[in-house]
Amino acid sequence: MHPELQTLLQQRLEIIADHSFRDRDPTAHLTALKEVSEAIQSYAAAHHREFDTKLRHYLTQSSYQKALDHLTQPM
Repeated sequence: MHPELQTLLQQRLEIIADHSFRDRDPTAHLTALKEVSEAIQSYAAAHHREFDTKLRHYLTQSSYQKALDHLTQPM
């Protein structure tokens, strides 16, 4: 469910974990992080009615790892 959101959340984690990118170009790293975070927020705003209570809470609180875990847990 919500594969686009899953992809965005995973991309954000990958950007955060990319220390060589951060060390090489901190400004570009911060820009990439900001862009993916804004994309997550935009997706969440457009689809919030489709989310269950937990997912809505995680996204509202910017608990993106928890949101990704919630989306990828087996039903």
